[in-house]
Amino acid sequence: MTAQDRDELKQELLLDRQLCFALYGASLALTRTYKPLLEPLGLTYPQYLTLMTLWETDHLTVKALGARLGLDSGTLSPLIKRLEQNGYVRRQRDGKDERQVTVSLTQTGAALKEKAVDVLMAIGNATGCSMVEIAALRDDLIALRDRLNEKHAL
Repeated sequence: MTAQDRDELKQELLLDRQLCFALYGASLALTRTYKPLLEPLGLTYPQYLTLMTLWETDHLTVKALGARLGLDSGTLSPLIKRLEQNGYVRRQRDGKDERQVTVSLTQTGAALKEKAVDVLMAIGNATGCSMVEIAALRDDLIALRDRLNEKHAL
């Protein structure tokens, strides 16, 4: 690599040219957009993601829920406890293996799915993107995540 090539690469070190910084800023902005939409429901963004996971597949173990969300039990357990205190989920220990805890939606938690449609619509409007654009962006980000996870696993 020549000195000129290195100098050109140094220009890529500018913060605004970094993919990681663009993703970080977009993530923060999206989370800030969710906040006022979720507050009337009494939910934080991670709690909302947890409920969305349970709306998709109810009666998951804490371990399975954590794997799906990419959260460890130290983060997930207090989050589930708050959801339980708010009446959205219930936890139940497995009778055969006390270490296993299953998380299930309550009727109130399941009913929140109807209100989540309004949240989804508001987020769609806030992005200014069509559903096709949102789907393409999501798919690109999933592909990027998967490629990075493959590299990390090696």
